[in-house]
Amino acid sequence: MRIGYFLSTEEYTPAELLEQARGAERAGFEALWISDHYHPWTDAQGQSPFVWSVIGALSQVCQLPVTTAVTCPTVRIHPAVVAQAAATSAVMHSGRFVLGVGSGEALNEHILGDAWPQTDVRLEMLEEAVEVMRELWRGGFVNHHGKHYTVEHARIYTLPDTPPPVYVSGFGPKAVDLAARIGDGFVNTSPDAELVRRFREGGGGGKPCQAGFKAAYAPSEEEGMRIAYERWPNAGVPGELSQVLPSPRHFEQAAELVRPETMKDAFVCGRDTDAHLAKIEEYAKAGFDEVYVANTGPNWQGLLDLYQREVFPRVR
Repeated sequence: MRIGYFLSTEEYTPAELLEQARGAERAGFEALWISDHYHPWTDAQGQSPFVWSVIGALSQVCQLPVTTAVTCPTVRIHPAVVAQAAATSAVMHSGRFVLGVGSGEALNEHILGDAWPQTDVRLEMLEEAVEVMRELWRGGFVNHHGKHYTVEHARIYTLPDTPPPVYVSGFGPKAVDLAARIGDGFVNTSPDAELVRRFREGGGGGKPCQAGFKAAYAPSEEEGMRIAYERWPNAGVPGELSQVLPSPRHFEQAAELVRPETMKDAFVCGRDTDAHLAKIEEYAKAGFDEVYVANTGPNWQGLLDLYQREVFPRVR
């Protein structure tokens, strides 16, 4: 199973993200995930650079494949513009770019005053958005008059030799079924074997399945738990709240109901090698082909060193 590093744009500055990418490549990570947000989940995370600028810069500092985890191409940015951004990214990364997409969160997508649709409508919009992008990647002028999007006389001139693959995120049955039907791969964050099975049996076949988990590297599990709770209490917010809450302050309010001990379930806290190996094994047993680990807090270099020194020799 390929092991990659997850760049959290919600928490780190552009310079820090680039330094983490360099360090991840040196440490032996095989690929990168990068989040795409307009807002962080909480003010404690404190960052949210424009992901496409960072992706362009990544092409100049390392050679690792990059996947957006994930971009919402439906509301905040029109799919015709996302298609251009993804095409340029694929060119800059010499084909080592994957466009991971999902139906999004109100946290990022409500900012222009658009209505936030229900789940079924968001998935319908996502399917049409992927259709629009693939049509533009074929080259030539495109006219599209669909239910949700209009494109008139649009052509992307800077195109990669091969269109970027589109991996689709899915956490519920309807989203997983959509991923199986239209995706070149599947994206998730839970070691859920049933979702992988549903994707593969629903049409995904042998297409790549990616997942990610979070860590809080620290001298002890208790310190890691403290850092995780300080930065990412939203990881304990249940159900569909992550899709419908509109601002960091609302996530902070909901997270008041989350107990610090919950972070032990949501994160690998501390620096225990066996804990990281056990988490990776969970995803391997669930059937994922790739897993990406994100660090929270200031000790990301410690996590990179741990993987280089102790994790990779044991999993490889």
